[in-house]
Amino acid sequence: MAFRLAADSVLLLHLAFIAFVLAGGLLALRWRWAPLLHLPAAAWGVFIELSGRICPLTPLENLLRARAGEVGYAGGFVEHYLLALIYPEGITQGVQGVLAGIVLGVNAGVYAWVWRRRSRSRR
Repeated sequence: MAFRLAADSVLLLHLAFIAFVLAGGLLALRWRWAPLLHLPAAAWGVFIELSGRICPLTPLENLLRARAGEVGYAGGFVEHYLLALIYPEGITQGVQGVLAGIVLGVNAGVYAWVWRRRSRSRR
């Protein structure tokens, strides 16, 4: 039971991290220091997608699931949990490139908006 709870906690942490990578730039509207945490996280997300590597949280979740007597999964977190909804055939390098582009595009837009908003408030 404890290993399953730990695996589910890693799953929730992974989802939270992905949400932070995608939209964490919005926290810069509230806290000026937020980009110091967000930009490295976003860079890590882009690196993982472009390199085709698996986030270290995925093997950790699989290990905990195995210790709980459950079956882990092959591939990465995004492929297993998210892409099954969008791309039933699975993930490819091209899809990972698109995901990295989405991360970059969303964050560029968010930071441009934050910058414009701060510029206006200074005037």
